[in-house]
Amino acid sequence: MIKAAFIAGTDTEVGKTVITCALLRTLIGAGHTAVGMKPVASGAEKTIAGLRNDDALQLIQNSKPKLSYDVINPCVYLEPTSPNIAAARMGAEVELSVIDNAFKACRAAADIVLVEGIGGWRVPLSDTLQTVDLVRYLKLPVILVCGIRLGAINHALLSADVILGDGVTLLGWVANVIDPTYSFQAETIDVLQQRMPAPLLAVTSRHDPIDGDAIDNALSPGVGRLWG
Repeated sequence: MIKAAFIAGTDTEVGKTVITCALLRTLIGAGHTAVGMKPVASGAEKTIAGLRNDDALQLIQNSKPKLSYDVINPCVYLEPTSPNIAAARMGAEVELSVIDNAFKACRAAADIVLVEGIGGWRVPLSDTLQTVDLVRYLKLPVILVCGIRLGAINHALLSADVILGDGVTLLGWVANVIDPTYSFQAETIDVLQQRMPAPLLAVTSRHDPIDGDAIDNALSPGVGRLWG
């Protein structure tokens, strides 16, 4: 069984958190313990407990067991920009060893850990690190969330090519419709199915209620394929 996977996206705001939360719910519903982790997050609110990122809070809410915030999101920065910029503005830097310790804590607590990325595949984490360095360090295969809108074909195929070119396993992809007014949703997904070098796991819409059944039901066959 796949013990952990990295949830990447073709861009920011393509539904990585929505899909990761739905995967968690589906895995938990199938009898697994599953934890979602957001190792690096930029864009947070100041609270009396420290900085809190909404994506990480959603992952905690949908995980079983529910671990402490610092374990789920060990590197969090205030401003909503590329993490290398956000960290530098706080006099900080993303450290793989810190993330690795948190990841090990998640692995010890759950059957399956889903690690959500930040932005797209080529987002720099620091002056010396990119997303791929984190994925390689944790030895994770990837599920790619593709935002279906105008330009989706180029973004999806480029992302998949680079992921494979970086020597990382691509388990599959999710077609997540993020522009409901886009007239060529079905055609775009058909073109991608013909060309993507990994199986289509589900077709979803970010406009489905996050606490509803639509995304969970759509993802259920893909979860069965990977975690059956």
